[in-house]
Amino acid sequence: MPFEPVALDHTFTAPIGVEVKGETWSCVEMPGSADFFGTGRSVRVDLTVDDVEMSNVGLMVTGTGGHMVSLNAGVRRKLGKGIGDTVTVHLTRRLK
Repeated sequence: MPFEPVALDHTFTAPIGVEVKGETWSCVEMPGSADFFGTGRSVRVDLTVDDVEMSNVGLMVTGTGGHMVSLNAGVRRKLGKGIGDTVTVHLTRRLK
């Protein structure tokens, strides 16, 4: 059964930097994400990070029951932020 996209209006603030297997990844972890999405599997969403729009982004599982979004170097450059800096993430639509 295909998943129908669902509009979202959920905002959270978190620092860039998620500890994964002893390394800090340039990701932002969504608090309470497994409960919010009702799954511990990856999901696809449209979102904004501060004012940078990102479409069809995969929220990856953290391995500890949550989800995180990766911010590549180009996005971090647009934001003018790096690991340790805080960003505001606004989820606008769930695609999968």
